[in-house]
Amino acid sequence: MLEWQWEKVAIPYWTKRANFAADHGVKIAIEMHPGFLVYNPETMLKLRAAAGPSVGCNYDPSHMFWQGIDPVAAIRILGDAIFHVHAKDTEVYDRNLPITGVLDTKPYTDERNRAWVFRTCGYGHGEQWWRSFVSTLRMFSYDYVLSIEHEDSLLSAEEGLKRAARFLGGIVPGEKPGAAWWV
Repeated sequence: MLEWQWEKVAIPYWTKRANFAADHGVKIAIEMHPGFLVYNPETMLKLRAAAGPSVGCNYDPSHMFWQGIDPVAAIRILGDAIFHVHAKDTEVYDRNLPITGVLDTKPYTDERNRAWVFRTCGYGHGEQWWRSFVSTLRMFSYDYVLSIEHEDSLLSAEEGLKRAARFLGGIVPGEKPGAAWWV
């Protein structure tokens, strides 16, 4: 089934779209997400190798965290295949992880019983981790947008956005804390 999905569906579909995108100076950024055919660096690079360099990823470190993939190490693997980046964190609850595993499908609002939850930047991993993340992105030539994506069920959208912007404002090189670079 997986071979059929890759060879008969995904590769022909994305190769056609990638050629069209390349002809029009457009890049296609696919978000790697468990449950999708492309969910990790290996599958992203497999699709890119088949479809061409106009296909890359919308990189969301929160999706790497809950799969047990080191997001900083994954940047080094993906390199120039990173076209866009989400700034979103994840907190993993080691107490619940052995019960449900990383593919936990409980509602996001069932935080007490989930193995992991999406968090606002800085609430899953601290400043030093985020400094390493941003620095590694730059090291591998990504010096573009960090798009704050809010899915933290423990903070309101407004509160989460403000906290993430304030937190990242002190980390992103060349920006003043609290500056409106995120608007």
